Amino acid sequence: MTTLDTVSQIWNSIQERFHKTAESLPEQDLPLKIGNASIGYMLRHNAEVEYMFADWFFSRPIPEGFVIQTARGAAGADMEFTNLEELIATLKASNEHILSAMRELPKEKWNEPVKSPMGVSTPLEAVGRLMYHTGIHAGQISLIQKNAAI
Repeated sequence: MTTLDTVSQIWNSIQERFHKTAESLPEQDLPLKIGNASIGYMLRHNAEVEYMFADWFFSRPIPEGFVIQTARGAAGADMEFTNLEELIATLKASNEHILSAMRELPKEKWNEPVKSPMGVSTPLEAVGRLMYHTGIHAGQISLIQKNAAI
């Protein structure tokens, strides 16, 4: 079994659950927040980070015309992300983008360190970070839904 085979099974399991959660969100919950981060912001941010990691660690550029809007953090975001259909489409597109980048990475590159804006990491480590990142935001979304007021 290759690294890609192993990684993609775990990746797909996490992504399917996260996407199912996102798709089942009531659109009126997207502006809910605790602090500066809304549910809609977290969905958009998760997709953007997948695009950035594909670029940084897999040499697959961010699609032309796609604008990173959450890089300065929730406090620096000047947009509200309240269109569920658009957010779901963005999540699906970023997922396919990073999966394509993973499939195209030669076997021998998975464990080679790559310099990135966030430091040195291998593509394999980067995928682990993405999985962790998705899990954190899934938990935050659940917490916000339980505790935030509109």
